[in-house]
Amino acid sequence: MHDAPLPALRPDTVAVTAGRPPHVSDQPLNTPVHLASTYVAGGAMEYGRYDNPSWAAFEDVLGELEGGRAVSFASGIAACDAVFELVPPGGLVVTPRHSYTGTVMQLDERAAAGRIRVAYVDITDTAAVADACDGAAMLWFESPTNPALELADLPALIAAAHERGALVAVDNTFATPLRQRPLADGADLVVHSATKYLSGHSDLIMGAVVATDASLAERIVGRRSLGGAIPSAFEAFLALRGLRTLAVRLDRAEQNAQALVERLAGHPALEEVRYPGFGAVVSIVLQGGAGPADQLVGLTRLWIHATSLGGVESTFERRRRWPAEAPTIPDGLVRLSVGIENVDDLAADLLQALDLIARGE
Repeated sequence: MHDAPLPALRPDTVAVTAGRPPHVSDQPLNTPVHLASTYVAGGAMEYGRYDNPSWAAFEDVLGELEGGRAVSFASGIAACDAVFELVPPGGLVVTPRHSYTGTVMQLDERAAAGRIRVAYVDITDTAAVADACDGAAMLWFESPTNPALELADLPALIAAAHERGALVAVDNTFATPLRQRPLADGADLVVHSATKYLSGHSDLIMGAVVATDASLAERIVGRRSLGGAIPSAFEAFLALRGLRTLAVRLDRAEQNAQALVERLAGHPALEEVRYPGFGAVVSIVLQGGAGPADQLVGLTRLWIHATSLGGVESTFERRRRWPAEAPTIPDGLVRLSVGIENVDDLAADLLQALDLIARGE
């Protein structure tokens, strides 16, 4: 019975069990931090810019969760950069008009230099996106989008792009592989800012790309090696430690987000509450635009005004305070990254601030 094969493991079990050393006496339970720039020649690693056992352990877990080979990077934006380097000179990239500002800035910079062409689309209009992919080299999108929280029809868009000969890359940072697996829907590449939900504690910066095709994965590894955008061994160790608790953190944060959406509905200070139905990011649009939204982020005790997301703590910010944010994002939109605190405390803190704004105080 001991040697009988186990059934396929569920994702929350994979997050805990994958990427560990062999179960042998006196082996550490966790892969240790490997602080090495140089290895004895003749093996697979050779040099610290090419590989590190601490990266490999993190990559094993994420790769198994997403269903491909994972390649870790120094940051999420470095992972994006490696993917965009796959686009041939003059190639067309189709992407949502509402996307992470760093991604948009990378694409715009390349377009301004004449290296690529970019078409911005409404990712919810599946037919229009499919038409825009005619002659495209790559379809890149987020679902949910940041910060509008629009959802894309993944299977339909992936199929349409492939019919037109385009690569498909999906930023899966908000959903995580516990809520959607774009590679299983046929995507070529998945990208993560591991800074966010995967690591989950707002204490490191890291990114990753996952691919199913071996040759595509090797090209991504090549970009990392040549570009040098490698994570530190210690950050990889921390990211893996955070990834172990992804399931319980995401479950709790998602439950909190859903409860908050119910409590915020119909509040007189709000014009709109946006929530895609899963995950832990909620966007609210305040009546009156930027002024009340800026006021809100200074009226709370628990909610922290910060630009990142995906940590155990609850953060929020008005996204249009960033000049690169899309002009179609409302001035009064505040993106909430819901953490794992007690939801009654979170709701009380947020609602007292909104009540003050609604009364004009």
